[in-house]
Amino acid sequence: MQLLSAFSRPQTVPAVPVTAPKKTLWILNSWRDLILYVGTPLFLLPMFLLAQARWSAQDIYIFVAAFGAMGHHLPGMIRAYGDRALFRRFRWRFIFAPIFLLSVCVAFYWWDLKGIILIVFFWGVWHGMMQTYGFCRIYDAKTGSFAALTRRLDFATCAIWFATAVLLSPQRMADTLEMYYASGGSFIQPWLLHNAQQVVLAIAIAVAVLFLFNFSRMWAEGKRPNPVKLALLVTSIVFWWYCNNGVTNILAGIALFEVFHDVQYLSLVWIYNRSRVEKDSSIGGFMRFVFRRSGSLIACAHRRSGGVGSSSFLLRRIHLESARSLHARASRFGRRNRNCDITRISAWLGAAWIKMGSGICDSTRCALDWANVEQNAGSGTRSMDRVRFAE
Repeated sequence: MQLLSAFSRPQTVPAVPVTAPKKTLWILNSWRDLILYVGTPLFLLPMFLLAQARWSAQDIYIFVAAFGAMGHHLPGMIRAYGDRALFRRFRWRFIFAPIFLLSVCVAFYWWDLKGIILIVFFWGVWHGMMQTYGFCRIYDAKTGSFAALTRRLDFATCAIWFATAVLLSPQRMADTLEMYYASGGSFIQPWLLHNAQQVVLAIAIAVAVLFLFNFSRMWAEGKRPNPVKLALLVTSIVFWWYCNNGVTNILAGIALFEVFHDVQYLSLVWIYNRSRVEKDSSIGGFMRFVFRRSGSLIACAHRRSGGVGSSSFLLRRIHLESARSLHARASRFGRRNRNCDITRISAWLGAAWIKMGSGICDSTRCALDWANVEQNAGSGTRSMDRVRFAE
């Protein structure tokens, strides 16, 4: 044993080199990220084409709603109300938000207001866009890219290109205008819609140029954003554009992107909660039971639901019965006002169609199609109005 004097000369100890944590480009690893997050559309398209050959678009949509959407929302509810730490952090939000949403839905149903459908539509577009933006920020966080300008350009790119795909989609715009007019909205001039489409497209191109310029500048300065983020943006926006403009049936397009959205979300939620259960001893028994490595829960859920057929039949019955009850609830006064509004809208649309002719772009022309107006009207006088304007 070596004895050191209190007055001995201090000796310098060489510093131990501290190794910085190695940065990674991936959330999981390369092949799992490409399958679950980045290149998922490449795997979904062949499956979708095979499903279209066997089932109708409505059956595909119901199947996705039964298994995809339920599986998408259920883990979020389990985590919100099963994770004690998370519930304590956002207690009042988790308590009052469902009460508020339920009250709003009941009020819209009670007074037979159609605006709730339009609100849900915009929320769905916003929700899908924000998930893509969230994944962009996760990938940049992996490489330490936290610049404010980069973050704002990521958000602007996602928002403007998701909105542009909807605004330039003939079927989406037709459905959106139908919901807007059924909610009592004022008439939108065709030239105004056409100009809005051109302006939004120009803004989207300008934002994409700024995004690429900033990406190149940051790369040259050594503060490199994650290149996987760029690939994710390209595949997500192109796939969203295809689902809105390339798929002939709008229900099939919604179901197709919903599967992509659910695969991204479910895989991330499952892996995150699996990691928490394994590392955090304070996690309760319920969370440990749900997020455990077992296929028995999936088999049990399948047996309880009775398979795909019974779930599809159940959702179809719920949809038909709810539509029937809403139709039966319409009062005489409401039906009379709706018929008057629809006749007035039909007159405006017919006059605009005749005056504008081929001057309307393809998206607006489909949105002003008489077939869409007839489907939304349900009035016996629309054929007479159509004949008069045609003459």
